[in-house]
Amino acid sequence: MSGHPAGREAAVAVLVLPLVITLVVLSFAWPAGRTAPRDVPVGIVGTGAASQHAVEGLVHEEPGAFDFHLYPDQQAARSAIENRDVYGALAISAHDITVLTAPAASTAVAQLLGEVGQQLAERAAQQGATGTRPSAKIHVTAVDVVPVAAEDPRGVVFSSAVFPLTICGILIGAFVSTARGLRRPWHRLLTLLVACAVAGLGAYLVAQGFLGALPHDHVATWAVLSLVLISISTTAAGLVRLLGQAGLGLSAALMVFVGNPFSGAGSAPEMLPKGVDYVGQWLPPGAGASLLRDTAYFDGNGGSGHLAVLALWSVCGFTAVMFGRRITGRAPGAKTGATASGASLSSLPTSGAASPDRRHAHAHAHARRSDDDY
Repeated sequence: MSGHPAGREAAVAVLVLPLVITLVVLSFAWPAGRTAPRDVPVGIVGTGAASQHAVEGLVHEEPGAFDFHLYPDQQAARSAIENRDVYGALAISAHDITVLTAPAASTAVAQLLGEVGQQLAERAAQQGATGTRPSAKIHVTAVDVVPVAAEDPRGVVFSSAVFPLTICGILIGAFVSTARGLRRPWHRLLTLLVACAVAGLGAYLVAQGFLGALPHDHVATWAVLSLVLISISTTAAGLVRLLGQAGLGLSAALMVFVGNPFSGAGSAPEMLPKGVDYVGQWLPPGAGASLLRDTAYFDGNGGSGHLAVLALWSVCGFTAVMFGRRITGRAPGAKTGATASGASLSSLPTSGAASPDRRHAHAHAHARRSDDDY
């Protein structure tokens, strides 16, 4: 059976496909099922006894969950939040706890910090009831320093945009790389740029014009959406140029089955398992989601690294589209040309030379194929 075509196809269906499906389910389910805070940057206002006790308690109960940064006052903590240095901050005194959050950075982390503030207040009340601390009444106040759009209070529209952008980027790259009418590489690149810009505008009109989820920095947000599409589509097109149809499968596996679930768009990179957060932010879906947040809500603060990642993928994709066939040494139509040449030779009479017109036509066709490729 192993040497029979039917046996090989049955082996693929019974062994290979279930393995692939298992890996795909794992890539999506594992990060979602292990979502928890891991070194989430959080500010602590002041260095008083109340703040010190709070930090010690959090470190003891949830070791490794938070990466604490000290700030002298709430204004400094607010600036750190707006500059994307921390996700939020806790201002703790003997009678009050103020939770400074940024739902625009991550609604999941903002909710988590609110729960932490309530836990600290309950702990203080319990300690006051047992007499270990003099104060038992703690008021908790939550302040949204950078709120999310009112039309998208849970950030659902924002997080849902990553997956369709990834799919559309691959579709654009696949279409442009296989379109027969786009004969020259620069035709493909120009078409990719225009298509991604138009698609990015369409995505922005839906997300903001229709749903109101991206209310700030309209032109910059549109540019980021377009850049995300460019980085994904050029990668797909470049891999097709380098590897043929296998490149399309590789780009889909890399962007959809790794980049999308590892992006952290639905929560935050620091909420994903260790290692996954770094991988995700080095791929266009994760870097694009983070840059979109930085641009739409934080005036671009903290976005330089994500911008560099998208630019790197775009440049590599451009290079592969322009020179992919030259690098691999394969020219499209080479097989067809050899077949045509063989067919011409077989049709020639057994004696005599080929006519000058036929040799001229064959040379002209070969030159045209070379020009089309390069």
